[in-house]
Amino acid sequence: MFILVLICSIFFGEIARGQSWQDTIGQIDQLFDHYSSDNPGYQLAISRHGQIIYSRAQGMADMERFTPLSKISLIEAGSVSKQFTAAAILLLQQEGKLSLDDDVRKYIPELPRYRNTITLSQMMHHTSGLKDWGSLMSLSDWPRGTKVYTNAEVLSIMTKQGSLNQEPGTVYAYSNTNYVMLATIVERTSGESLADFTRKRIFIPAGMNHTQWRTDIRTIVPNRAIAYAKGENGFYTDMPNEDVYGNGGLLTTAEDLLRWNIFYTSGKLGMPSLFPEQLHLVNLNNGQQNNYAAGLRIDFVKGRKVISHDGATAAYRALLEYYPDEDVSIAWLSNNAESDKFTNDFAALHYLLFKTSKDLTASISAPTAKLTYVHRIPGKLSDYIGEYYSNEVESGLFISLVEGKLIITRKNKSTFTLVRTEPDKFQISDSKVTVNFERGLNHKVKMLSFTTPRVHNVLFNKLPK
Repeated sequence: MFILVLICSIFFGEIARGQSWQDTIGQIDQLFDHYSSDNPGYQLAISRHGQIIYSRAQGMADMERFTPLSKISLIEAGSVSKQFTAAAILLLQQEGKLSLDDDVRKYIPELPRYRNTITLSQMMHHTSGLKDWGSLMSLSDWPRGTKVYTNAEVLSIMTKQGSLNQEPGTVYAYSNTNYVMLATIVERTSGESLADFTRKRIFIPAGMNHTQWRTDIRTIVPNRAIAYAKGENGFYTDMPNEDVYGNGGLLTTAEDLLRWNIFYTSGKLGMPSLFPEQLHLVNLNNGQQNNYAAGLRIDFVKGRKVISHDGATAAYRALLEYYPDEDVSIAWLSNNAESDKFTNDFAALHYLLFKTSKDLTASISAPTAKLTYVHRIPGKLSDYIGEYYSNEVESGLFISLVEGKLIITRKNKSTFTLVRTEPDKFQISDSKVTVNFERGLNHKVKMLSFTTPRVHNVLFNKLPK
């Protein structure tokens, strides 16, 4: 994504200096000459004042069959997909079929009844407190990517969560669960699949003739580009083997994404236009601003307002930006996870100055919640040895003491080293995952909980010997 910032610098800078557009095209082309036509590649498209003025595809869509990427190759857009789920919710609200102020349990009564109500608005703006389903599964015996999860299974997972990350409305905490639940609400409220609803109400009106949802990985999709990551022995396929959608799962092209930007920013989504609703921000309960709107981030980059979202699923990468003051959109799609690494010092500097979404997400992640202990004493490492099981993620683990270090062993034989940070509190080595142990009245360890940046207090009870 770093290179796109460099493009912005050239594009806006050369317009200001009066350089010809043809010269600018040449410079943009040069930026991407490092992409080999024999490797997985990218699509890049730029529009201005409602017209696509630059479009290019380079690299391979299928390395096994030597199929080159084209401008109509379908590439998965990752979390860029969220704005389409949000748009469907706003259309249904405009029709009076739901309200963003509604309790989510009005439409999904299977969810637990927590102490505080969760509204559709809080889900849309990532302040619901619902735990991220993928992060939950990373603590299970079947992490995301090891089995084909569905939206129904995500809902089943969420019915088992006895707590939220935090009180709704208090903290921005990005969670893919929010948009899987919103996709379910679209389907239950409209009586149509999300794919059918968005095709009729968004894709066709916007002229997005190549766009569709990935709802069944077994479906044959003509022109789909295979996603690749790179290992020690070269590229290997790295596809999103799941049927979860709404939070991601959109198969599209860079030009179709520009058509979407042109469509909604010109006031054509909804009657009257839903554009103001798409950009509407809702402050946190304490009045602090949350810059996440309806599947869109609202930011200022080097003094310029930008409406954007990025995405990453398996080895697919995506970024869609709109600069309203200049009426310029930039769409980037890639089937090459290595695109994350193509940068230079100049572009990296601009990336930091522009403060893109990845920085933002990291900077305002929710604070780690702490368990309340009956009696906090420095425990012997042997206190923590034993077998643990979680009903919330339906998986177990074993903790052993090896050469003076606590080791977590999962069912799949993967191991993790624990490093003590406080009495009864540890961190998994080389990670952001914390592990808190709780003791009972007899001072014996009775449970542990995992906290990651996207899920808090996932409980594992210690089993009797």
